[in-house]
Amino acid sequence: MKKLLLFIFTVIFSPTLTNAQDIVGSWNGTLKINDKMQLRLVLNITQTDGGYKSTLDSPDQGVKGIPATKTTFNDGILKFEVPSAKIVYTGTLKDGKFIGTFTQNNNDLPLELVKGGIVVETPKRPQEPQKPFPYYSEDVTFTNTTANIMLAGTLTLPQKEGKFPVVILISGSGPQNRDEELFSHKPFLVISDYLTRNGIAVLRFDDRGVGQSKGNFKSATSLDHASDVESALAYLKTRKEIKQIGLIGHSEGGLIAPIVAAKNKDVAFIVMLAGTGISGEKLLPIQQELISKATGVSEKDILTTKEISEATFKIIVENEDDEKIRTGLTDYFKNRLKTYPDEKPKDISDEAYATGMAKQSMNPWPWMKFFLKYDPATSLVKVKCPVLALNGDKDLQVPAQINLSNIEKALKKGRNKDITIKAYKDLNHLFQESVTGNPVEYRTIEQTFSPLVLEDMSKWIKSKTGLK
Repeated sequence: MKKLLLFIFTVIFSPTLTNAQDIVGSWNGTLKINDKMQLRLVLNITQTDGGYKSTLDSPDQGVKGIPATKTTFNDGILKFEVPSAKIVYTGTLKDGKFIGTFTQNNNDLPLELVKGGIVVETPKRPQEPQKPFPYYSEDVTFTNTTANIMLAGTLTLPQKEGKFPVVILISGSGPQNRDEELFSHKPFLVISDYLTRNGIAVLRFDDRGVGQSKGNFKSATSLDHASDVESALAYLKTRKEIKQIGLIGHSEGGLIAPIVAAKNKDVAFIVMLAGTGISGEKLLPIQQELISKATGVSEKDILTTKEISEATFKIIVENEDDEKIRTGLTDYFKNRLKTYPDEKPKDISDEAYATGMAKQSMNPWPWMKFFLKYDPATSLVKVKCPVLALNGDKDLQVPAQINLSNIEKALKKGRNKDITIKAYKDLNHLFQESVTGNPVEYRTIEQTFSPLVLEDMSKWIKSKTGLK
């Protein structure tokens, strides 16, 4: 799923500063959220004719370039603000470092920032396969004729000659390359390698506008990505090595797979990995609450976030015209300030705050609009091919119980007679063995993808395709 709402972050060395100009560059610090969680922050400061500008990075969350709307440095005091995330930092320069307070949602945390490059350790990824591979691998391109864009990917075959069942891997939300690379993990590479070694061909491809694929990712919705998958399906039908074609979708990919399967009889089976069974309007508040609780956010702030999310999502879902949505959201945040004036930084106008929050609520657009409105049951009830739906019971982004039950309900309503549903103990949204399921753990866990799930997927696909 799309966005994590916290920004928290690592310290390195502290050279002596000799003048104001020396604050230009990167500053690093570790923000201690609670006894269990620490996140690294990187503040990047530049100087322009109009003063200082800065952006925030959250390496542990894979987030870069969050713009600060205001950055000042006067009399040894640094201050920057990110109103859309309710972030304010004020620090005093002393002995080559800024000693100050990081405030988000009225929660104050001490934060020291030290100038210098961040130490990045290469994480261990023991499951990542290394060349040479004992199978045939070919870089391929194919065209989405509807969108008039070329897509690029990799097709792996158990052998160069022969006929094999094949799966198309469909990535989750956000711009993903063919390996679905995130937090230095490459889950699609691991899945592809395992399945191909077990006699199942795999096509994985870069999302439109990512890697070697053409097109514009920012303007795409789930329906556009479904169209790309359909073009991959059409391409595979031209390959002499291919027989049955199945789909494996992760997260948003698990929403897209049924959309494609409902329209195409050539889809022999689908595997939904942490796929959604409820609309985004219902899912995102649950996701936000679970992640916030795991992060140690106060109950008061959780309730406030839930209230705002439900209200803003309702405005988006109930309106079709973008300008009406934008106006409705802006008016909502203006009205909130009449009751909760402390929700915005003091030195920003009500108008600027409300406009900024409306813009944030519509980001990314038009993806968000479609995701909030779309009910996965719309396509699930039309899927007649075999379905394997899997989740981890510690998935905080697409919680297993509510999503799996609704997936099963929709499939049975459509009289699908070949349904397998399973939740795995202690697995998170990426199907890693985890402690809490908190997304902050993703990077720190060495395992990329559960070997048990790999084995179960492979066995299930073989049983549906007659592969021994």
